[in-house]
Amino acid sequence: MIPLVAPGPELTGDEITRYSRQVLLPGLGTEGQRRLKNARVLVVGAGGLGSPVLTYLAAAGVGTIGVIDDDVVELSNLHRQVLHAAAAPGTAKVDSAAAALHDLNPLVTIERHRTRITRENALDLVAGHDLVLDGTDNFATRYLVGDACSVAGVPLVWGSVFRFDGQVSVFWSRPPQGHEPVTYRDLHPTPPPPGSVPSCAEGGVLGVTCAAIGSVMATEAIKLITGLGEPLLGRIMLFDAIGMTWQTIRVRPAPGSSPVTTLAEDYDAFCGVVPSSPVGRNSGVRELAERLERRARGEDDFVLVDVREPEERRIAIIPGAVGVPLSVLRTGDVARLLADVAGQRPIVLHCKSGARSAQALELARAAGLRDVSHVPGGVLAWIDEIDPAQPRY
Repeated sequence: MIPLVAPGPELTGDEITRYSRQVLLPGLGTEGQRRLKNARVLVVGAGGLGSPVLTYLAAAGVGTIGVIDDDVVELSNLHRQVLHAAAAPGTAKVDSAAAALHDLNPLVTIERHRTRITRENALDLVAGHDLVLDGTDNFATRYLVGDACSVAGVPLVWGSVFRFDGQVSVFWSRPPQGHEPVTYRDLHPTPPPPGSVPSCAEGGVLGVTCAAIGSVMATEAIKLITGLGEPLLGRIMLFDAIGMTWQTIRVRPAPGSSPVTTLAEDYDAFCGVVPSSPVGRNSGVRELAERLERRARGEDDFVLVDVREPEERRIAIIPGAVGVPLSVLRTGDVARLLADVAGQRPIVLHCKSGARSAQALELARAAGLRDVSHVPGGVLAWIDEIDPAQPRY
């Protein structure tokens, strides 16, 4: 493979000492280390996958690492986002990452981008980087990052994790001669139906799975930069932690596909993401608390339906709710399932943050139900505003 990056300046004495075990590797040597030193890499997401990716890229001596993330550290992150172990909850992840990486290797430069990657800024963020690594956790952002890299002709190392499984691949719309161009849209020509693939926040993730996948992502980045070996371009590696198996399958360009030359107008719409304020009456958590009090006095009558999974309900609840998971609603007779718990009474739906209850509201309305609302913010908003003693997750 042709090295992606030209060699940078000669190594200093401190750099030779720090990277000596790496410099000794056949095929890498001081020249490969100078390529790493000269590289500019962009990492999208400083979470579960970003933590091992950023750690190993900085430790390996990648000269300039850009980090994009608009989120803050939460206690529920730390079982998998180990880069932030010393950060206080509420700290911006880009700030926490920069501090940890500087402690690890003060010879590299960390560029912080505390922002969400959007259609408006994606091409500007990608520009000037040799390589992008995507560790994000939603399809809209993955398509956006994949398209931005395709338009820019920049190689993309992509990874994902869910529960006990992980995937890694390399996409490149303009690879060196002798390699077939493969993009993220060749792996996923169309997004899965909304809600059919739970997020890690809904379905959980084994923390060490992030380490396994993130390490492979960092390995692919180092290989591309230095020209070592063969990248995962045109292949996807699948990891099963429970069976402890790795397998690799081919990925070919989708039949009839055209090169991506511009970004889509709306990635949320493309992926079927429900707007935060869907059609229908909404119920905030303070209003809900008042209605629950009136219901307890016999002055109101409605059924509160929790559409989260049973394991989530064991962590935190809104008292007085009955459980009908969205996964069940999606596979059954929605009108009958809700009638079984509510009869003819009004229905208020809630979930963890409002996204799944908004989807459930759409299903209910499509089934002909009219006296149905949902709770934007869900149980997290309930904890923040009504019952802070309950654990967030």
